[in-house]
Amino acid sequence: MGHLSGKCEGKKMKQADIGLIGLAVMGENLVMNMESKGFTVAVFNRTTEKVDHFVEGRAKGKNIIGCHSIEEMKDALKKPRKVMLMVKAGSAVDDYIEKLLAVLEPGDIIIDGGNSHFPDTIRRTAYVESKGLLYVGTGVSGGEEGALKGPSMMPGGSPAAWEYVKPIFQAICAHVEDGSPCCEWVGENGAGHFVKMVHNGIEYGDMQLICEAYQLMRDMLGLSANEMHDVFAEWNKTELDSYLIEITRDILAYKDTDGKPIVDKILDTAGQKGTGKWTGIAALDEGVPLTLIGEAVFARCLSAMKAERVTAAAAFKRETVPFTGDKKAFIEDIRKALFASKIISYAQGYTLMRAAAKTYGWNLNYGGIALMWRGGCIIRSVFLGKIKEAYDKDPALSNLLLDPYFKEVMESLIPAWRNVCSAAVTHGVPAPAMNAALNYFDGYTCALLPANLLQAQRDYFGAHTYERLDAPRGEFYHTNWTGEGGDTASSTYNA
Repeated sequence: MGHLSGKCEGKKMKQADIGLIGLAVMGENLVMNMESKGFTVAVFNRTTEKVDHFVEGRAKGKNIIGCHSIEEMKDALKKPRKVMLMVKAGSAVDDYIEKLLAVLEPGDIIIDGGNSHFPDTIRRTAYVESKGLLYVGTGVSGGEEGALKGPSMMPGGSPAAWEYVKPIFQAICAHVEDGSPCCEWVGENGAGHFVKMVHNGIEYGDMQLICEAYQLMRDMLGLSANEMHDVFAEWNKTELDSYLIEITRDILAYKDTDGKPIVDKILDTAGQKGTGKWTGIAALDEGVPLTLIGEAVFARCLSAMKAERVTAAAAFKRETVPFTGDKKAFIEDIRKALFASKIISYAQGYTLMRAAAKTYGWNLNYGGIALMWRGGCIIRSVFLGKIKEAYDKDPALSNLLLDPYFKEVMESLIPAWRNVCSAAVTHGVPAPAMNAALNYFDGYTCALLPANLLQAQRDYFGAHTYERLDAPRGEFYHTNWTGEGGDTASSTYNA
């Protein structure tokens, strides 16, 4: 291939395989990744100085065509034209869709690679298809490094677009040990962005669980950052082997200029960009108990209340119960509690995907999704291989906990998990995600919950009716609890 760096000259130059709009770090890295796999890429950015800077700098001498307008990009692309947007989620995506529709032709493909909310992708797919074009909304996970070296990609949208984008996507994505690409077609319209949203929600949960394990060791056992570095290094050789455990190990060893651990100097407030919140809202919409991820989002909200927390900590003097047990044994219990809670997080996430697939008519490949997450993305871990095996064995599996492997593993982890959650409560160390996970497990495996009393309360104050254990499902009853309510039952609303 000839070197095509420089300004776009339309059809005078070799035409590009794909165009990309948005040269922030993720966009630039994806372009470099595509070019390294043999594709010619046309690039455009709203501020064209960025195009020139990129083409004359990092992209110099590469098969990358710099364009100063969308019209120029259109002329630089092979048909059917494929244009990928790597711009901020929201109105910017809609603005670019309008600009592209003005110049592209029927059969061309618009791709949104940002973190768009899946209802927007559902709407945009229908709109772009109504204009005769095809639309793809794809999750891209792995951060800056993943974009450059191989991300996990979760595409959905117009099924007819897949054959055209598949060769590029599967070339640039991460690949697992057997060479399988961490990218497969997810489903129609917003399915790809939904699965990416759930991925991010699980990422929130994984990070929070690791932080809780860290706080238990720091505040309850009194371990130093160096000692915890050694613990996480050992954990990364077990079932917890994963990217997040690996980077936690490295973070704990990193020293500031004075030789002290930098982690001890970082302000304890965290933000959230919305995908964790969206996952929680989707769960509420679907009626799925996504309790662990919900607690992970709320833990970030609580962390942001730093000034209030400092005031409250001074107002409520805490009597810390000293730990007197075997530290080494308890560290192993924390590892097991972390693993058990992580299984719950994925079980809940998969339950949400199953519910949404039914709502939106998506035919999701659950084993394939686990494979997509095996490499390239933030939640990549060895453990995901077991999830793939579970869904390959039983694609209709209703809950991960009912798979024979996970059932056996959970039974071996429960005593340590209960011990850690009990100790956290006794010692006053917050562990909201671990406790939420255990509460979900206890609720899910409880054949008789107290919702019978709750239904009686609803019927008492609102005549909402109830079903009976001694009658077939679907038959509803109402009791005149006070003797004054009559026999009229409510059927107009739920409370």
